[in-house]
Amino acid sequence: MSQVTTHVLDAVTGTPAVGVSVSLQAADGTIIAHAATNADGRVSQFGPDALSAGRYRVVFDTAAYFAASGTATLYPSITIDFELADPAARYHVPLLLSPFAYSTYRGS
Repeated sequence: MSQVTTHVLDAVTGTPAVGVSVSLQAADGTIIAHAATNADGRVSQFGPDALSAGRYRVVFDTAAYFAASGTATLYPSITIDFELADPAARYHVPLLLSPFAYSTYRGS
């Protein structure tokens, strides 16, 4: 199982955000993994089973997601930087998305 996972929910429609392109990157921008959210808005197989402690980021291509429904957005992409402090732990980085706001938290 991947050490890092994500889940994107569309807060406006109250549904999973399907087909959002997401990349997992090292702090220097090197792409470690790339995937798209599934029918449940999740990316469960995302990157390697283990990463070293350090800083990483998850980048969401929200422009393409909103363009598919003809919705204008202020945020064409969203980058969430996080610190992977425990190499033995799983990190779930969810995104609650709307065209003009977003939020995230440390998921489980």
